[in-house]
Amino acid sequence: MGSTADCSEEKAIESVMAGRYIEMEQEGEKQPTKSRISALLWHGGSAYDAWFSCASNQVAQVLLTLPYSFSQLGMLSGVLFQLFYGLMGSWTAYLISILYVEYRTRKEREKVDFRNHVIQWFEVLDGLLGKHWRNVGLAFNCTFLLFGSVIQLIACASNIYYINDKLDKRTWTYIFGACCATTVFIPSFRNYRIWSFLGLLMTTYTAWYLAVAALLHGQVEGVKHSGPKKMVLYFTGATNILYTFGGHAVTVEIMHAMWKPQKFKAIYLLATGYVLTLTLPSAASVYWAFGDELLERSNALALLPQTRYRDAAVVLMLIHQFITFGFACTPLYFVWEKAIGLHDCRSLCKRAAARLPVVIPIWFLAIIFPFFGPINSAVGALLVSFTVYIIPAAAHMLTFRSAHARENAVEPPPRYFGGWIGVYTINGFIVGWVVVVGFGFGGWASLTNFIHQIDTFGLFTKCYQCPRSPLPLLNSPPSLAPSSNHNSTQFIFSPAPSPAYFAAPHGH
Repeated sequence: MGSTADCSEEKAIESVMAGRYIEMEQEGEKQPTKSRISALLWHGGSAYDAWFSCASNQVAQVLLTLPYSFSQLGMLSGVLFQLFYGLMGSWTAYLISILYVEYRTRKEREKVDFRNHVIQWFEVLDGLLGKHWRNVGLAFNCTFLLFGSVIQLIACASNIYYINDKLDKRTWTYIFGACCATTVFIPSFRNYRIWSFLGLLMTTYTAWYLAVAALLHGQVEGVKHSGPKKMVLYFTGATNILYTFGGHAVTVEIMHAMWKPQKFKAIYLLATGYVLTLTLPSAASVYWAFGDELLERSNALALLPQTRYRDAAVVLMLIHQFITFGFACTPLYFVWEKAIGLHDCRSLCKRAAARLPVVIPIWFLAIIFPFFGPINSAVGALLVSFTVYIIPAAAHMLTFRSAHARENAVEPPPRYFGGWIGVYTINGFIVGWVVVVGFGFGGWASLTNFIHQIDTFGLFTKCYQCPRSPLPLLNSPPSLAPSSNHNSTQFIFSPAPSPAYFAAPHGH
């Protein structure tokens, strides 16, 4: 009798989890002003929508930096790291989905209503492990999303420069910062249905353009494929790939937008499989064609000749970066709304106005650190390593550490994973690997490279890696002595740069 009651209760909970979303959707459909076409393009909560969101969010501007990573790693390591981190990222996304369902089921049993509330990762940690885990998860997740948004702005300015160089990259950052601020009007991840679909189509074109254009271009004269040359370069490239498959900061929000979140388990793995069909051919082809020249150009588009096909790739990537900016910012919008008490507000205009302060620091940081490529690796080592890999694996082990928790788990691990022993073994390996290789060696290498960019170009540089000022090869760790470049020396080491410094044409 007890087991039958428990089974009925679980089925009821699953029904509520699925029905609650359908109910919310139906309530939205009752409004007479919404047409069927608008509902088709705007209101998404299916497994297909989640797949498009996951795939689209994984592979935006980082696609353009993967050839740069191959030049640091070498061809073999580049391919192996993509496969390895793709599988590892899919595993931890699976863990996050299990923890979300566990948390939500417990709350549904307590009659908690999520009708006007979007569940986020830090709330899952809070409900399962307590406030200390909530604070750690909130800090890492928000910082990662903040810099993820910064990277999209930097990438927008870097890409548009290859079509129109009449404005420097810093000016383009101002412009695209204003454009991306319009994402405050997109209520939630359910409203990204058409944008996710278009974004993935655009990146698919860009990826295959890179592959085909590089093969048609052929190898440059005297091409060299000498990577890996230095440990600092090797681990910088590895952490960039770690970052590539780390789109988990929005996983919970994507799941919450689904009508049936329990169907999410395999979605991230399927999305990663498609992403690999884009990243492997494009990165390998561009590296084959240009070799070590990529060490001086972290954006692969910089090395391809300007044609209408390349311009199309730039424009499509720009649109996708706008979409990805929204993906990264939307969870930050939710956190801010909850902090100021407007999360359950029905007025879209009020919520949009309240969200604007979130965009301002992102805009400012993109102007300070315009280092396309190196910033990906730094974010990967210092933030993605914890947010995407270490925290989910450790949280899963701690949530089910007791026999009672394992016996009453909503979704116990399948037998083909080796049961609980197999899952704990995989989780332990991930935590150990990422702590040592991702955060340890990767953090050292990425920060060394990042500091080298600041020492070479200075902060607030107008045009990072523009053709008139190629990036010097990083053959050795940077010295603590002031650089001979008067731009960076004056800004970094003198307390107050003169106005003439900003007015003079620096050529960066």
